[in-house]
Amino acid sequence: MPNPGDFLPSGNGFAFTNAWPSEPAVTLKTPFGPINIGNAAAGLCGGMVFAALDYWHAGTVPPAARPGPNDPLYHFLVRRLIESWHIPAGVAQYYQWMSLPGADTSFDVAGHQVVINRGLAWRTIQTQWQQIAADLDRGTPAALGLVTVASASPADLGLNHQVLAYGYDSSPTQVTVRAYDPNSGRNDGIHIRFDPRTPESPPRSRTT
Repeated sequence: MPNPGDFLPSGNGFAFTNAWPSEPAVTLKTPFGPINIGNAAAGLCGGMVFAALDYWHAGTVPPAARPGPNDPLYHFLVRRLIESWHIPAGVAQYYQWMSLPGADTSFDVAGHQVVINRGLAWRTIQTQWQQIAADLDRGTPAALGLVTVASASPADLGLNHQVLAYGYDSSPTQVTVRAYDPNSGRNDGIHIRFDPRTPESPPRSRTT
């Protein structure tokens, strides 16, 4: 069984959730033009994920009190949010994946299936999951970027989400990834599940 390491949301996540009042936006320059993702009301999930991982690597429990807009911790979360996007390559990949179909695009020729474009499910299961599982097998939590919207508009980039995977269980029919979700605070019961058998089909993953 994979070793989940010693990260647990109940002990290593932030005590407060990813819910913030509206504050002045941070405008990022990207290949698709300026994108406003710094408004705290839209969420600081990436900043909270990367900051929680920073505290874990340092062997320190994150502060329990929710920071105000003038608090150094708040500015740290915003900075880590921006860094979590890995501009410009990370933003470009988010944008590409937002435009992908869930399943493979293909057609039949004389009884043989010809794949035109790999969908989100195949890319996730066949490529990304292998890298994530390798980190988790070493006991290292892995930050995950979750594409939660299908859109060709760069303005929708901020609608995607980030969580931190810290362990998993697998069988031939189901993979269950344990994750810290800043939207749920110190909840050890958050999971992402998917069926690894049919990567060419639309994803049917879910969180609980």
